[in-house]
Amino acid sequence: MSQILSTLLRKLLQLLRYGSALVLGLVLLYSFVPVPYTGMMLERQLEAWWSGKSNYQLRHQWVPLEEMSRHLLQAAVASEDQKFLEHNGFDMQAIEKALVYNSKGKKIRGASTISQQTAKNVFLWSGRSWLRKGLETGFTLLIEAVWGKQRILEIYLNSIEFGPGVFGVEAAAQQYFRRSAAQLTAAQAALMVTVLPNPHRFLLQRPSPYMYKRQQWVQKQMRQLAPVTRAFGD
Repeated sequence: MSQILSTLLRKLLQLLRYGSALVLGLVLLYSFVPVPYTGMMLERQLEAWWSGKSNYQLRHQWVPLEEMSRHLLQAAVASEDQKFLEHNGFDMQAIEKALVYNSKGKKIRGASTISQQTAKNVFLWSGRSWLRKGLETGFTLLIEAVWGKQRILEIYLNSIEFGPGVFGVEAAAQQYFRRSAAQLTAAQAALMVTVLPNPHRFLLQRPSPYMYKRQQWVQKQMRQLAPVTRAFGD
């Protein structure tokens, strides 16, 4: 029995070593190579197949950060993570507030930063479990150390889901505004990010009154926030 356990343990450790090497290799590769396909894309594709949606079409086109509208970068940070340039991947103050809120209310409030969302979207899957959250924490620390803020924001904006089958700002800009991500105005960029909490509930093709109200709030935050591109030497 002990021999079997010893063999299983060795196999497990071997798998962990191989898995760790693969993860590190992908993180290093994606530090300079466009991310062609993400865990979230795979999850949505599998969901479509499972539910029999044969017409599901994935739209995604990588675009460098410098070819995105400055308004888009400003809107994403203003809406999703205003301390993005300051924290090390985790907004501890937001986490503490979320814990207090969740202990009192019925609705669950998240506190994920852009770094955490990027780690989840690229390497993991959606849903709430301790396993995914633990893996997300590890990936977040890793990409913060290897990629840095500029690359994280670039990959985030290229991988985030904006609607069924629509991933990344270039595909979303062309799909919903009939223009490139570089041509988006401040108002369009602010409206685009209003769907990010739930792109299957909030639809850019049919903006709700809530989305327009949220758009106005985002634009106000964009004006108050220091220019994001300034941190990248622009």
